[in-house]
Amino acid sequence: MSTFHYSDERFADLQMLRYRLDGFEQLTLRQKQLVYFLSKATLFGRDITFDQFGRYNLRLRKLLEAVYTDLRIPRDTADFQALTVYLKRLWFSSGIHHHYGSEKFVPGFSQDFLWQAVHAVEPLRLPLANGQTVDELCNELFPVIFNPDVLPKRVNKADGQDLLATSACNFYQGVTQQEAELFYQQKKSSSPQAEQPSWGLNSTLVKRPDGTIEEEVWSASRRYANAIRHIVYWLQQASQVAENDAQRKVIDLLINYYQSGNLRLFDEYSIQWLQTLDGQVDFINGFIEVYGDPLGLKGSWEGLVEYVDEEATRRTQLISQNAQWFEDHSPVAPEFRKPHVRGVSARVICAAMLGGDEYPSTAIGINLPNADWIRARYGSKSITISNITDAYNKAAHGNGFKEEFVIDAPTLALIEKYGDACDNLHTDLHECLGHGSGQLLPGVDPDALKAYGNTIEEARADLFALYYLADPKLIELGLLPNEEAYKAEYYTYMLNGLLTQLVRIQPGHLIEEAHMRNRALIARWCLQQGTAMQLVQRDGKTYLHISSYEALRQLVAKLLAEVQRIKSQGDFEAARRLVEDYAVNVPSELHAEVLQRYEKLNLAPYKGFINPWLLPVTDANGQIIDIQVNYSETYDHQMLRYSSEYATLI
Repeated sequence: MSTFHYSDERFADLQMLRYRLDGFEQLTLRQKQLVYFLSKATLFGRDITFDQFGRYNLRLRKLLEAVYTDLRIPRDTADFQALTVYLKRLWFSSGIHHHYGSEKFVPGFSQDFLWQAVHAVEPLRLPLANGQTVDELCNELFPVIFNPDVLPKRVNKADGQDLLATSACNFYQGVTQQEAELFYQQKKSSSPQAEQPSWGLNSTLVKRPDGTIEEEVWSASRRYANAIRHIVYWLQQASQVAENDAQRKVIDLLINYYQSGNLRLFDEYSIQWLQTLDGQVDFINGFIEVYGDPLGLKGSWEGLVEYVDEEATRRTQLISQNAQWFEDHSPVAPEFRKPHVRGVSARVICAAMLGGDEYPSTAIGINLPNADWIRARYGSKSITISNITDAYNKAAHGNGFKEEFVIDAPTLALIEKYGDACDNLHTDLHECLGHGSGQLLPGVDPDALKAYGNTIEEARADLFALYYLADPKLIELGLLPNEEAYKAEYYTYMLNGLLTQLVRIQPGHLIEEAHMRNRALIARWCLQQGTAMQLVQRDGKTYLHISSYEALRQLVAKLLAEVQRIKSQGDFEAARRLVEDYAVNVPSELHAEVLQRYEKLNLAPYKGFINPWLLPVTDANGQIIDIQVNYSETYDHQMLRYSSEYATLI
């Protein structure tokens, strides 16, 4: 059965897809109940993510939803249609800034229209605060929407600027970058032990009126308490139907962490989670990835519920079983390799529910925990999400994109034959081994690379995967059919880093997102060496030509060795030079050409997903006897339902 279904929904630069829960019906009733309860815990974190991404996001969402659902306001005007697109983008990005580029949305509707529309809505439906009038509400929130100079970027990483003062994300209040960095340096220096928690991961750093700086911890009794208490309730329900004692212990540890906010409990939970491998169902729930913080410290809330894709998992298990071989044969300096690779586990899973920073746009692979000392001592757990990957792959076939940008028919045929398999394998290697490879030298601060840390880490994992995709070991293991297959991934990866990812950037903007910077860094660095690949002109169009795949692999090896050195030694200046020189700026003429070619294809550069609707089926006594999976919900219905059912902070 195909796992890919288009949605009819497309707006701005986005297209919504659906993913199916193939194999869900084969789960036991207890496993289905576990998926359902964990899914409720996943969806109740939604408001946290909105608030983290900007202090006005929740109130703006409620304001615009009130206008959108008020049937007295004419819906056939250009202003209302533009407001509809703006609201859908806000839903998609958990706020008013682009989910990838980080720039603030430009409204296509007028202030006068919104002013009149807001005043037509019943005041009780508006997010009025502290006795505000409707006029005062508009005066407070309208500049956030309409003034381009107010909170223009969610995450600013521009070199030489105060990254906190110039970022709209809501992790810091009244604190300068220098003050925040000093605060956490003092935290680390007061705890000299090697196994330090991820300081700052679950808190807002606030400067009080008297000048003191302190953390407001995210827990069931402090900041975000109402949302977290709802998450805890559904985790408690999940604990009662856990598949085994180890899984129950994981859930209970997470509950204890949420109730206390104690980061050492989070580490204890993380270790237990990565070591718990029995059972079909698994999940991610919490303050995890730090890409949304310009300092790379604060964890955005995210949730994912999953169950195992048994057949595809055999591929990742084969990789993880050979983890030590890959580490030993890495081209990095021996002192930067792990002498003993521990606890590498890998699964291919089917997503059952996406939430928070994983929704509607989600990763296709995840490797956790992020703490370097836990990885070194206990290992990590990796997943590749098969039903999401399959949906992306099927959406890309036959849309004309590759035909427009790939240099010739033989290369295109190579990509068509091996591209999907190699792309999946690249993700497996990136997540299963890349992130878990290498080691920090003793005494190196895991946060030494600061704002450049995320880009360097993603580059390190990608380079590791690229290097081994071309290794005969993969043919020996039966993961690739021949020595030609890897070239499909090399070509599409470098093409993306040099050309095609530029379709996601607006004219005049820089590359901001860490994964995009990583791909640009690798491709541009290899291009500058001039020995393996070139950009060439044919019929007035720019194409990538790879003259020697073997030479390109050697460049990948050389760059991997340097990036691992930077990571292992905490060489901030080298990281800064590498990122600023290769990963940030956009060549304007080439950018304009790529955008012009892409526009003719009439494609959406970004994709997102509508979640399935899980509906419990109960008997006469109210006991759950099955979980029904419904795929019919539209995007706007799902968003409005979520805003009603899972509203906890407004």
